[in-house]
Amino acid sequence: METHTPDAHRPFAPLPGPAEAFIRDLPKVELHVHLEGSMRPATLFDLARRNGVEGIPGTLEAVRDWYAFTDFPHFIDVYLASVATLRSEDDFALLAGDVADTLAAQNVRYAEVHVSLYAHLMRGVDARTVFSGIERARVRAAREHGIELRWIPDFPGDYGVESGEETLDAVLAHGPDSVIGFGVGGIEVPRTPFADLFAGARKAGLRSLPHAGEVGGVERVREALDDLAAERLGHGIQAMEDPELVARLRDERVPVDVSPTSNLRTRAVESIAGHPLPRMLDAGLLATLNSDDPPMFGTDLTGEYRTAHRLGLDLPTLALLARNGVDASFMDGTRKTGLKAEIDEVLARYTA
Repeated sequence: METHTPDAHRPFAPLPGPAEAFIRDLPKVELHVHLEGSMRPATLFDLARRNGVEGIPGTLEAVRDWYAFTDFPHFIDVYLASVATLRSEDDFALLAGDVADTLAAQNVRYAEVHVSLYAHLMRGVDARTVFSGIERARVRAAREHGIELRWIPDFPGDYGVESGEETLDAVLAHGPDSVIGFGVGGIEVPRTPFADLFAGARKAGLRSLPHAGEVGGVERVREALDDLAAERLGHGIQAMEDPELVARLRDERVPVDVSPTSNLRTRAVESIAGHPLPRMLDAGLLATLNSDDPPMFGTDLTGEYRTAHRLGLDLPTLALLARNGVDASFMDGTRKTGLKAEIDEVLARYTA
């Protein structure tokens, strides 16, 4: 691998040599990104004015300054403010369309997007409003950009099983065919209490896609695998603390969705230089690269590929991450084959 000194986290600083153009041209897949956490400052500002939401800075410049990450409590404040601005079908269509445009501009061809459905249900926003809005945007994005979007409704585990039951009921009653999975996020509480809930989701044909192993320890990863039958892990970096668990993830080919900048912002890692992504790949794990809550964490998927390169991952390894994303996704097999062929073509062009 080529080596770089990851002495600072600079996701928007261009890379030297051919790496910058390679990342630009590389077809990408995003598997761990949150709809609400992808709201840009300009979108928040417009929605807040449209809906008369108080507590938001009064100018776009002030909102941009407010967005700058300081600490995790501040991130939660910004996230909750973003959620509060979403009220109508048009609001959800605006946000999802903006997210699709931003992803497409980075040559993202397919994305599985987490939707914080319970955060809207608890505010009295009907699930039909949420799904109708994001579906409008999904159809438009496919027509205008050729990007394919799929949805993963989730709930905050720290709100208890009841929040998950209400979320799943709403998905089963109103979710479109583009809903492909079911997730749990929030504070990383034990996952075992959600076993029956996830069994019901799987019985209904939804994929089990929980967050586990970012800050909750290796036990959360084991619970996600054993009790929730996780088909992919959100974050999962703490699995590296247990060699037996690493071997299990490798042997069972359980994908792990990795978001380096997010892990730094939430203090799951002390520094980007110490991020376990290179070790995960060296161990043979099916690791994918993702942006989580990009504008709120000061990154995007292109920035995460730059960060991975600064961690020492060369162009073939960046291409491996892109192929891993395809393999770990739930897109159809024909499109997987075609997209991996495109990735290989780009790699061949830049490494000839």
